[in-house]
Amino acid sequence: MQTLAIIPARGGSKSIPRKNVRFLAGKPLIAHTIEQAHQAKLVNRVVVSTDDVEIAAISQQYGAEVIWRPAEISGDTATSEAALLYTLNFLREQENYLPDILVFLQCTSPLTLAEDIDASIQTLLESNADSALAVVPFHYFLWQSTASGEAIGINHDKRVRPLRQQRTPQYLETGAVYVMRTQGFLEAKHRFFGKTVMYIMPAERCLEIDEPVDFEIAEHRMRQLQQQRHAALLPQRISALVLDFDGVFTDNKVWVLEDGREAVRCDRSDGLGLAMLTRLGLPILVLSSEKNPVVQARCDKLNLTCYHGVQDKLVSLQGWLSEIKVPLSEVVYVGNDMNDLACLQAVGCGIVVHDAYPDVRAAAKIILASLGGQGAIREVTELIHQRLKENDYGKQC
Repeated sequence: MQTLAIIPARGGSKSIPRKNVRFLAGKPLIAHTIEQAHQAKLVNRVVVSTDDVEIAAISQQYGAEVIWRPAEISGDTATSEAALLYTLNFLREQENYLPDILVFLQCTSPLTLAEDIDASIQTLLESNADSALAVVPFHYFLWQSTASGEAIGINHDKRVRPLRQQRTPQYLETGAVYVMRTQGFLEAKHRFFGKTVMYIMPAERCLEIDEPVDFEIAEHRMRQLQQQRHAALLPQRISALVLDFDGVFTDNKVWVLEDGREAVRCDRSDGLGLAMLTRLGLPILVLSSEKNPVVQARCDKLNLTCYHGVQDKLVSLQGWLSEIKVPLSEVVYVGNDMNDLACLQAVGCGIVVHDAYPDVRAAAKIILASLGGQGAIREVTELIHQRLKENDYGKQC
């Protein structure tokens, strides 16, 4: 079965100029949808339909194919269906390609996850349906005003106020995911045709970016959801934290003075975060291959155990853990480059900073939102601090 995901993205947004490429949680808005589409197990191909050079470049940067749409279907009144039909016909004419299933994704719904995309497709397949959409439960009373100015109920009788559990379930269209059997869509030319079914999406992931304030709401929700996902990846019991220095404590850059001495920049908020963990008694090790005494100086100030000038990090790590009698499975390791790879793979949870080397990112369980030297350690310490509090770690020590 071939499944194609199409993400329509015009360049001419009026309510929020350049909306589709505006940054949200560290990356362009459209990038969030492209990444989740790629992660969806049931999607084979991801295409962005656009008329905009910048959107096209960003889409390709994040791994999507780009198909240019003509001006006549790029204006304010152009429908999403027009973009979908043009893309399908273009692929059929140019490649003789016609997918079995079409997934229409809107990049203005950045909280959508790969699991929502897969579940929407699965709902259509299991129900033997023709079209499907993502929805959330809706429990509100809707009103409208008549020509005379009188308020009347739309989905209720104003004389009756039933409790939520007494009402017939209703659902709100999220605008995030639509799934269609391709042949049926080409014939109907509309996203809802034949037998239509619903995938009920978690309400906390329902958000469309329509107004500037929606970016603020999305940023807050994304941070919360990301913390929840990251927390689930941590070991149930955390008995030690191990940190690389360059690229984790620092931004991986160095100032070289005239006399040959080197200086680096660290984030003070990281020190406060580490202090929270040391007060709970969590063993912390800084493990660095760097020989510069600045590593030891920073660790001395923070009262952290430090091994620097290390050639084989995994051997040194295993030796330290043997001394404090902690298994690798209960260790969280934070790194950024290839010399951290063996440790990241060996411990209970390998974490990398957002700007880590690509091959190292691929090996990590958690990729932080923060860059090295710019709050990455603080992000980790707050995550771990919450887990330790849940496990009442301080009383165990």
